Amino acid sequence: MKTDAKDLIVVCGAGGFIGGHLVAELVRQGHRRIRAVDIKPLMDWYQVRPDVENCQLDLQLKEDCHRALRGAAVVYNLAADMGGMGFIENNRALCMLSVLINTHLLMAAKEFGVQRFFFSSSACVYAADKQLSENIVPLREGDAYPAMPEDGYGWEKLFSERMCRHFREDFGVRTRVARYHNVYGPHGTWTGGREKAPAAVCRKVIEAKLAGRREIEIWGTGHQTRSFMYIDDCLKGTQMIMDSDIEEPLNLGSDQCVTVNQLVDIVEDIAGVTLKRTYNLTAPKGVNGRNSDNTLIRERLGWAPEISLRDGMEQTYRWIYDEIVAGSEARPVRTAAASR
Repeated sequence: MKTDAKDLIVVCGAGGFIGGHLVAELVRQGHRRIRAVDIKPLMDWYQVRPDVENCQLDLQLKEDCHRALRGAAVVYNLAADMGGMGFIENNRALCMLSVLINTHLLMAAKEFGVQRFFFSSSACVYAADKQLSENIVPLREGDAYPAMPEDGYGWEKLFSERMCRHFREDFGVRTRVARYHNVYGPHGTWTGGREKAPAAVCRKVIEAKLAGRREIEIWGTGHQTRSFMYIDDCLKGTQMIMDSDIEEPLNLGSDQCVTVNQLVDIVEDIAGVTLKRTYNLTAPKGVNGRNSDNTLIRERLGWAPEISLRDGMEQTYRWIYDEIVAGSEARPVRTAAASR
């Protein structure tokens, strides 16, 4: 079921990384009735479109969720209080409070008869005992149960998945769920403590190169494994899932697994430097291994990532480099209505 150009689309978390890119992509596709919602002041959004309705609302509040969804046909819930491993391991209560966002949005969706509702879940829902080794067996959707997700953030995501399921079964709200695996790219957090590994590695390599230090600190042993999905692949998969008839959660991620050391290798090659590595074994590092099994989404939707890790990291590196050189602290990019 494709979204009609006349439908009002609400993007929650539009001031964030994925939400900002999604709003820009919807505009590019010709949608004109878009409501972009975020808790942050507009000056702190990563991307601001002047040709959509931009709203600053606190979606943990029931009344603000009603304001956000009034008149909506399609809702993308990308809103959450989250960040990289350094943030989620030290802010579990804040991460759990995001359950208010999805719960109140679902209640509003039910009241206003929203046609379709997308929830952005996470690979952090997967059971920790299946992620003990760096030589990870790719995680299938069924591996979320028996439940033992990442404490705090993972539990919130898993609970909110269940809320989507029960609002669909009990109230007829047509929900769709994607489990994101480490999305990265330009126009996102790269400093301040909430950044994820790809942006953090880019920033550290750039700062070392500019300062002439020639050394980098890596959290953990460097042997922990992950897969990383570029933002353009994420947007395409998100919309394919939203438009599909698949009701259960689907993995959405790359199945190219690399170690953190290999990720650093890629960024060093892009930067043209070789750095001495020191390993902080007391820093947050997450599970030892995580990778996406894409069998189901490939079979059902024909989706597979198209952007290689090397190409995506080069684009991310160039953007963060320009931000650092310009003396920016990830201020928002205001794009003209006809540009991207």
